[in-house]
Amino acid sequence: MANKVETVLIEPLFKSLQQEHFVTVATIDYETGAPNVSAISWVYAPDEKRIYFAVDNRSRIVKNIHHHPATVITLITNESTYSISGNAHVKKEKLDEVPLKLALIELNISEVRDVMFYGAKISVEPAYVKTYDEKAAARLDKQVMDVMKKA
Repeated sequence: MANKVETVLIEPLFKSLQQEHFVTVATIDYETGAPNVSAISWVYAPDEKRIYFAVDNRSRIVKNIHHHPATVITLITNESTYSISGNAHVKKEKLDEVPLKLALIELNISEVRDVMFYGAKISVEPAYVKTYDEKAAARLDKQVMDVMKKA
């Protein structure tokens, strides 16, 4: 996909976003106008044109999107790094089906770019572990992903 701009998720990206995955989200800071980047994992693609993600509803991400919808998700998968941009909006202010105060954000994709530098590929995708109660983390992750899949 190098040097090619897509307007939807290609199959390997869509497949990666059918489960929890490490991504970064970049928004425009509502106070400074500067870029603001956060790492998240509750992300899901309901189709090739949209991405849902869940964040604390008091998050700066939510405030930023309310002021300016331009958003970029960076995804490392398929041996490369992808920049997925578009306009986001708060689809639901609070997910009642989960115990945390989470907002559901919807990103309407306008552009997908392979942004990996020339002559390289990702050999190992980022991995992470939850550092709190393993059973509670698994239960919460399932609740959040199930809600996003039904949204």
